[in-house]
Amino acid sequence: MSRIHILSSTDRPGSNALKVSKYAERYLTKKAETEIFSLMDYPFEDVVGGKYGNTPDSVKDFNSKFLDADGFLFVIPEYNGGFPGVLKFFFDYLPFPKALELKPVSLIGEAAGAFGALRPVEQFEQLLKYRKAYIYPERMFIQRVNDSFDPESGINKEILQKLLLSQLDGFPDFVEKIKSLDVSVDA
Repeated sequence: MSRIHILSSTDRPGSNALKVSKYAERYLTKKAETEIFSLMDYPFEDVVGGKYGNTPDSVKDFNSKFLDADGFLFVIPEYNGGFPGVLKFFFDYLPFPKALELKPVSLIGEAAGAFGALRPVEQFEQLLKYRKAYIYPERMFIQRVNDSFDPESGINKEILQKLLLSQLDGFPDFVEKIKSLDVSVDA
């Protein structure tokens, strides 16, 4: 069984990203071992002022635990037409260049607006492609999240709920297929 780590990609308390992450985790546990990581728990205070090249142990520890997985699901909110700055900060402190290379990644966007974080997810995909991650082709964009998403039952529009469940059902299989390729990254 694959290990999939889920990142709630914001440090905002009570975030919809965390609610969506918890919903996704409940569904994914049918086919994978899961764990949720939240940027609310990231040791930002240890990297204030830029510690690039001298990464603190607290950050190395967080990153090491997060990266100890076969695949990753990023739940990304939209903030001002983009993804949260704290997600880029987290991403910049991941070991370069190998952290996500040849790793399967799935993406869910959520926003209060009508496009469901389409722009932020596509922006983040560019970073993932740069890091040579395998991006799962089914993505989900939860629009008007405050009105359309319930933490217990999911999305209240049947067709969108089916798309979400299809993504969550297919991603563990995608992770297994990537694992079976036995690709490795040179150290």
